[in-house]
Amino acid sequence: MGKKTKVAIGNEAIYDARTLGKGRMVTLGFQHMFAMFGATVLVPMLTGLSIPTTLLFAGLGTLLFHLVTGGKIPAFLGSSFVFLGGYGAVAPLAGKEGMTNEQLLPYACLGVAAAGLVYLVMALFFKVVGIQRVMKFFPPVVTGPIIIAIGLSLAGSAVGNCQTNWLVALTALLVVIIFNIWGKGMSKIVPIILGVGAGYVVALALYLVSVFAPDFAAQYPAVFASVNSEGAANALFNFDGIKNIISEIGSGNLWGSLIGIPVEADRTVLAVDWSKTDLIISSVIAIVPLALATMMEHIGDISAISSTCQRNYIEKPGLHRTLVGDGLATTMAALFGAPANTTYGENTGVLALTKVYDPKVVRLAAFFACGVSFLPLVSAVIETIPTAVIGGISFVLYGMISAVGVRNVVESKVDFTKSRNLIVAAMILVTALGTNGIVFNIGDVEITLTKLALAALVGIILNAILPGKDYAFSAEEPKDTGVNFAVGQNSERLEREATVAVEAPVDAVEEATAEATVEAAEEAVEEAVDETVTEELAAEEAAAVAASAAILEDEAVNPAEETVEAAEAVAETVSE
Repeated sequence: MGKKTKVAIGNEAIYDARTLGKGRMVTLGFQHMFAMFGATVLVPMLTGLSIPTTLLFAGLGTLLFHLVTGGKIPAFLGSSFVFLGGYGAVAPLAGKEGMTNEQLLPYACLGVAAAGLVYLVMALFFKVVGIQRVMKFFPPVVTGPIIIAIGLSLAGSAVGNCQTNWLVALTALLVVIIFNIWGKGMSKIVPIILGVGAGYVVALALYLVSVFAPDFAAQYPAVFASVNSEGAANALFNFDGIKNIISEIGSGNLWGSLIGIPVEADRTVLAVDWSKTDLIISSVIAIVPLALATMMEHIGDISAISSTCQRNYIEKPGLHRTLVGDGLATTMAALFGAPANTTYGENTGVLALTKVYDPKVVRLAAFFACGVSFLPLVSAVIETIPTAVIGGISFVLYGMISAVGVRNVVESKVDFTKSRNLIVAAMILVTALGTNGIVFNIGDVEITLTKLALAALVGIILNAILPGKDYAFSAEEPKDTGVNFAVGQNSERLEREATVAVEAPVDAVEEATAEATVEAAEEAVEEAVDETVTEELAAEEAAAVAASAAILEDEAVNPAEETVEAAEAVAETVSE
């Protein structure tokens, strides 16, 4: 009976994780969940959505995506950052409607659900009309500036959160930057978690000082407290959630305090007042255009996964199926009060690190995420994270969203020497950053078109009517436009592989050419010797060929031409 060979992780591509054994499969599943965790829970922390609901539908959305795509793509779906601009666009409607931001969240979720359905419409167009024709209306000169505007529109919120305690915020910010640039292995893939952890530790140390030396801490509120926009100093931490769980356990409600239902009805679309027609329509119009940016993100992420796994998933199972999976997952999540879903670059980084490309491992991570969502203690701990820590993370995050838009334009080689491209980009940016949107009435319904929605429509219409369109989408080489904290590592790895892939054939051609040249020279010598009458002529002929071969070996320049010259010299010698 043969000895069982142990498969090494990270040395070669593995497409069937069962060869690793159950223990290592489970470990890889936890690794994927760890990679997505920080970015996934960051979105509900920034928007006020439920953390347990977010984790539950990140897992369920991933499983639904795998079901739609035939279980062929090792992709994990987590919270989308792009839709943060949508929640921010709907928030100003709260004052107009006499509602709080929390009461407005179900309406924003309804808009996100509608955006998910746009994926289905686009998938149908891709299948029926063809992806190249459809993508002509959404070139990088449109999607790039929209992504830039989304990030810049959120910048004020990030700075506001940082101002509560700059020391804590800068700690989180610097740790994210350090590990994103100089990190190795998993540390480069999870900079958000590391940044939050470092900021949390520093904030906890400052909090303890304020508890045990309150008089000293009161002299420096900017250091030892959380200062709100009105200048009032509050404690850095709020442990009410954990205190409530401990109280429940003390009262004997052990089961109810440790296990909870992750979905709350008043946070879902069931809380929408359907009589508020103007608010519903305004919310949908404000968010749906952002689907254009997230679809570009989706295409880029699927491209990155394809490159990493050396499989073209855009052609098989097809982009139309991946869009349907992502769209259905987003709609399902939003209807139940969770953020929009999107394929995650962090998990692509794990794929590149481990070289385990089996989708079953990602599905394990999805089950783990669903399980964690039923643990209230996890949510309670996350909710204690100080505002300043979130500010430090969002400071770099929102900037990266805009930078990704710039990268999209640069990598797609948008020609800004053309006036039409300058005009399209300029109109999008000024509309998104310089206007307040527009308000108009259709009958008795008042509709608010937010500045981001208006900018998207302006860009699409201008691009469609202005002459000189030159963008051609390639299913084989789509551009990555995703927000990906592991992008540095992935890009370097893919670049190294591409370099090897290019250099190897070149080396092979040069080696084959050199071998063929030597063989041709040897044949010329043999033929010349056969035709030579005297040994003297044969020696002269061999010397000529040897000299030619030496020149070829030393200079390695145009070996074929030198061989021809050598052969001509031999022929001339023989004829003499």
